[in-house]
Amino acid sequence: MQLNKLFKQGRKAIELLEYYDNNGKLLIGRKRIDITLDKKLILKLREESKNKNIPLSRLIESKLV
Repeated sequence: MQLNKLFKQGRKAIELLEYYDNNGKLLIGRKRIDITLDKKLILKLREESKNKNIPLSRLIESKLV
């Protein structure tokens, strides 16, 4: 199990370095954006975020990826 985890982490690092070589930018960190969501959806997301004990932004990211 740990070998697979290390391989995945190494693969991500290689992909980040390849992107940096091609574009000169690092894809590390987060960027704030403004989005418009339905009020009912926001309430559902907040409730789920509270139940899972994770930040709302991380919950939205997990739903999108």
